[in-house]
Amino acid sequence: MQTIQAAVCHEFGQPLVIEDVQLRAPQAREIEVTLEAVAICHSDISYAEGAWGGTLPAVYGHEAAGRISALGDGVSGLAVGDPVVVTLIRACGQCPSCASGRPTGCETPHDGDKGPLQTATGGTLHQALACGAFAEKVVVDQSQVVRIPDDMKMAAASLLACGVITGVGAVVNAAGLRAGQDVVVIGAGGVGLNAIQGARIAGARRIVAVDMTEEKLADARDFGATDGVLATESKPWRAAKAAIGRGADAVFVTVGAPRAYDEAPRYLAGGGKVIMVGMPASGAMSQYEPANFAAAGQGMVGSKMGDVVIARDIPWMIDLYGQGRLKLDELISRRWRLDQINEAIADTRSGSARRNVIMLGEG
Repeated sequence: MQTIQAAVCHEFGQPLVIEDVQLRAPQAREIEVTLEAVAICHSDISYAEGAWGGTLPAVYGHEAAGRISALGDGVSGLAVGDPVVVTLIRACGQCPSCASGRPTGCETPHDGDKGPLQTATGGTLHQALACGAFAEKVVVDQSQVVRIPDDMKMAAASLLACGVITGVGAVVNAAGLRAGQDVVVIGAGGVGLNAIQGARIAGARRIVAVDMTEEKLADARDFGATDGVLATESKPWRAAKAAIGRGADAVFVTVGAPRAYDEAPRYLAGGGKVIMVGMPASGAMSQYEPANFAAAGQGMVGSKMGDVVIARDIPWMIDLYGQGRLKLDELISRRWRLDQINEAIADTRSGSARRNVIMLGEG
């Protein structure tokens, strides 16, 4: 076991504590990555607030990039020193979901209580989301990483681990958006901005962003939205339909607000579908009239992590980034140190940040 520093959650809703923890060496099919950058996702905050339960103490964080510093037995195609993106998508490759090309739905469970982390005294320390990346190092399954170019900035690369692939993937994979179709994106935060630029890349005709503030709508236009609608209007779907000239072919709900889910079908055209991306807290409910969906041939579909295959989709997105067609650097609001993580979380929670990134190396 080696000693590293990590930001540990001991109590839901309370500040994380920077402390020494123990990390074991990688075992079969595992790799150790010395992290240089980890972005803060709203999912990490929701978990730390207790929205979805879970074991404590825990180390959260799942949008990371760094360099491989050790390899377990049986790892192929990777070498010590390789720069990689570290994702939460742990795929066994054998279950029905993995075998059918849907690794985001891997059915082989991972017990984070029995992962590579322990407290300084040898007690249980939960490796949240199969990553535990609010730390100096991680040990993860080889299926969770993708090699990146040697000269790629780590802060930008870390965003590809979740927020970017979730937003862009929801458009190209879950919705299967075709050029010329019309889109509404509810929520112009980190994931929403990536759904917007995914729709732009896919050739959408109209991309309408819906958010609570004019500032967020301005951000949305920077990333490719053609129109913006304030969610504070009494019936914002009417303004969205007016901008499009009809209903939308796809409505992406990228926030975890039940009200957003209640209202999402109102934006749809006949035959359109709602893509459910944002995750409300456990127990939150929404209501619909099923007859309306049946009569209009509409639907709702969930999208987990953009339904991506990381070995296929992350290299494609890196290439788009290199061409200047996919914005990554522009997503970063501010860089922070690990000992500033609670300040960074507070800034993220305020809703003003696109993405805050904790820097642990040169990046």
